[in-house]
Amino acid sequence: MKQTKNLVLSALFIAIGIILPFFTGQIPQIGSMLCPMHIPVILCGFICGWQYGLAVGFVTPLLRSVMFGMPPIMPTATAMAFELAVYGVVTAFLYRRLPKKNSYLYVSLIGAMLAGRVVWGLVSIVLYGMTGKSFTFRIFLSGAVLNAIPGIILQIVLIPVIMMALKKAGVLNAYAAEERN
Repeated sequence: MKQTKNLVLSALFIAIGIILPFFTGQIPQIGSMLCPMHIPVILCGFICGWQYGLAVGFVTPLLRSVMFGMPPIMPTATAMAFELAVYGVVTAFLYRRLPKKNSYLYVSLIGAMLAGRVVWGLVSIVLYGMTGKSFTFRIFLSGAVLNAIPGIILQIVLIPVIMMALKKAGVLNAYAAEERN
């Protein structure tokens, strides 16, 4: 039963990750800066666990690229696939091991955001190198931090609020109890 719920939730998170950029894209100045695909992947890691967060994170940008041509498959969607997979894994890993206090949601979230951005940079170095282009520290800083500031802020504000609301509603407590059985 738990596996079926996780599969259904994962499909939902993939769908949200594919659709959400259409809404944020309506704000040309900051639409892509809001990092809309990151939110459902991180939530998947928190709610479903690392295996599902990994799969949803890896598949979502690639599937969206194949379906709509955005983000471009190389190097953007490919690098994002590794980045988002790390978000799903690290979020779940930290969340499962840290105390279940609300403040540790932020530790899990920020830890995943840092790890994912580092992986994005490393994968980008390889992908850019394969195409004969250089991936500089300036490009990394711009892509991982400066251009992502609106998305980082949105994630730090929105994701813990969603998780706390799910806890308060008893959704996560019931889900955790089912995991133990």
